[in-house]
Amino acid sequence: MAQPIEVNQMLSDSYEPKRQNRWLFEFGDETLPAFIARTASKPSATTEEIVIDYMNTKRYLAGKFEWGTLTLGLYDPIAPSASQKVMEWVRLSYENISGRAGYAAFYKKDFSLQSLDPVGAAVEKWSIQGAWITEATFGDLDHASAEPQQIDVTLRFDKAILNY
Repeated sequence: MAQPIEVNQMLSDSYEPKRQNRWLFEFGDETLPAFIARTASKPSATTEEIVIDYMNTKRYLAGKFEWGTLTLGLYDPIAPSASQKVMEWVRLSYENISGRAGYAAFYKKDFSLQSLDPVGAAVEKWSIQGAWITEATFGDLDHASAEPQQIDVTLRFDKAILNY
């Protein structure tokens, strides 16, 4: 006869979940400082399906793979201004004053998203390669609110690698 599992066997003392509030992003250059981070989405992926019809049945194969977009929520301090940093990055792909477009080698950036343990060591690291801004929303203003100003940025990227 099988023995039932006790609750103390199911909940190990060594179990420590990754927490949503323990993370940071890190650019190799001065694109965006890590301390302005408010929220971030982790990578998501989709694989298209290919349908092969045969008589009265269907078979399915994996099609093209695509990474979804990432969103970064940022606080906008007075100095260094996150608005200025974001617009500098946007202008690398398209300069709205002159109408010139930029080279991918200049506007695509690499960065990492890291989940941290309770003492601040990285326990998960995503390396994001070839990221660029597809949308930047510079937030709202409201005389009735004392909340900090915020910026939301949507990034398209070429590749995400889960290092650990």
